[in-house]
Amino acid sequence: MQTVSLSVFRFSRPGAMHWALWMMPLAMPALRRLPGAGFVKTLGSGIGESFIPVPNFSVYAVLVTWPSLEHARRQVADAPIFRRYRAQSAEAFTVYLAPVSARGRWDGVEPFDCSSGLAPAPPHAILTRASIRPWKAPAFWRNAPRIDRQTAAEPGILFKRGLGELPWIRQVTFSIWTDMAAMTEFAYRHPYHRDAARMARTGGWFSEELFARFRVTAAEGTWDGQAPLDGVLSRQAEPA
Repeated sequence: MQTVSLSVFRFSRPGAMHWALWMMPLAMPALRRLPGAGFVKTLGSGIGESFIPVPNFSVYAVLVTWPSLEHARRQVADAPIFRRYRAQSAEAFTVYLAPVSARGRWDGVEPFDCSSGLAPAPPHAILTRASIRPWKAPAFWRNAPRIDRQTAAEPGILFKRGLGELPWIRQVTFSIWTDMAAMTEFAYRHPYHRDAARMARTGGWFSEELFARFRVTAAEGTWDGQAPLDGVLSRQAEPA
């Protein structure tokens, strides 16, 4: 069963931040050469936790698809490129994800294999990715700060991060939720997010978009000095 690893790194030293910025393009060949690596992305981050359009030069992420959870954990632990990231970073957090459902494309492909028929189970993870049409970017970003403030107050959210391939026009959001009800409440009932989603559809904001749901199967490391899923994954049996 396909596993997706998302590793988020925080860099505190100026030299390390400069290194991480350059590694966005330079790490791609090494990551693609890793045994079992499929779809690969290096990602930057924005200020705040989700929708603030100001680059954050201290946080970067690496996303890779793998053939299994065991293979993913072994590569993230032992591959030299991941070791280099951890050696340069002040903090690192990796979450392992089993795809449940996905619609849309990323760079023209469908990166997440949902053919296993895995049923949703908490904790739930959501990844959205959009290529924003440049002339629609002002409308998108006018709504973003309100959504960021709204998600900060959500009681059911365990982890969230706004990421991106290209500032302002190629955006990724990732979040982990305690249960499906909390996630659905935010997505469909809160006015800022609901209205922004409606305007994006009717206004043709995106040239390409992807929405994917996952089951979180494992996690390693810390963020903000804490293990975000501590005590949560222990109540869930990992899928075979």
